[in-house]
This record gives sequence, structure tokens and C-alpha cells, in this order.
Amino acid sequence: MAEIQRFVFNPFQVNTYVISDETGECVIVDGACSNDKELQQLKNYLAGKGLMPVMLLNTHAHIDHIIGNALICDVFNIPLAAHKDCEAFVANSSVYAETFGLTMKEVKEIDLYLDESEPVIFGQTKLQVLDTPGHADGSVCFYEKQMPFVVTGDVLFYQSIGRTDLETGDYDKLQESIWTKLFTLDDKTKVFPGHGPETTIGYEKLNNPFVAIGR
Repeated sequence: MAEIQRFVFNPFQVNTYVISDETGECVIVDGACSNDKELQQLKNYLAGKGLMPVMLLNTHAHIDHIIGNALICDVFNIPLAAHKDCEAFVANSSVYAETFGLTMKEVKEIDLYLDESEPVIFGQTKLQVLDTPGHADGSVCFYEKQMPFVVTGDVLFYQSIGRTDLETGDYDKLQESIWTKLFTLDDKTKVFPGHGPETTIGYEKLNNPFVAIGR
């Protein structure tokens, strides 16, 4: 059974996740490490659990979520997987970093394209890729059916949703993504967002002021 561990990195308090299973293989979701100290936290956890990273996944390519992509991929010698529509953000990531007061030493290009028709498989775990644009082009969520849980990036938060005033943001499209891709999941599904605490699909369906649909 899959296990998920959260780390909070960089000035924007991004949730980076390690998803692993009993085989010892794991994936890292959103490379948000912004310095060596944060990277060391990740390394210590992986070494302590005897885990072997096989891939870095991006929920989307806003700078706060990808600032450590190159560092992580280089250290662990793993490929980066993201949606094709993230390419424009990656190409301009150095400029975005300066805008937000961050330093982007190296830009990591996407090695593998994520697609809704192809799950991410490692060890004995399968993550379904859900296309969920609206916060940004290329936004995806990762759904694990057995536990169940979903890693939502900046699509859905505890009692909130991702902002839509940045480039390629679209409020109507974001609502549609949440209603058709996330709120169709079982109510017990745990939600692990890109910022803030975890929640559940059922709770957000009833209580989220932006997208609640009631009973």
C-alpha cells in the first residue's frame, strides 16, 4: 500500500510529497527545495526509509513548485515528468524566479510528458493522472485509488481553490476541473494539496466556499 510523506519548502510554503510503497520505490511530487538545507531534509528521509526515487512529478510549473527540479533530478539521477502544457512556464522559469525574489540556478527541462491516458506506475503503485487546468495550463492531479488519496497541487485546497489571476488562469475552467475530475471521486478520498493542510473530497464538496455542491 502506498505511503505519503509531506515536506514544506521555500518561502511560499509549498508541499513537496514523497509517495512510496513496500517495494522501496518512490516518486517525489513538486520539487520545491530552494536550498541545500531543504534538500538535505529530503535526502535524510529517503535514506532513513531506504527509499529509491524513480521519478520527479510536477502538478504544474509555477516557479514555487519547480524551483528545486534541477537540484532533485541531478542528486537522485531521476527524470522529470510534467504535462506538455507546462513547457512555456519552464522555459520562462528564470524570469519568473527573479520576479518573485527567487534564484533559479539551473532550469530542468521536462523529460517525460504526463497524459491522462497513461498512469504513473512505480513499485506496486499506480497513480492516475487527472487533467485539471484552470489554475494554470498543464495542471494535473495524481489519484491513488486503493487508499484512496489525490495530490491536487494548486487546484484544490482546504476550504479554498488555486488563484486564477496569474498567466493562463481561468476561474470557470478551474471550477469545471474540480467538479468533473475531483468531486466525482469517493468522498473519503484524502486530498493532499500544494499548500496548507490535507482535507477530504467529501468535506470540500460540502464546505468549500468556492466550489461546494452540497449533498
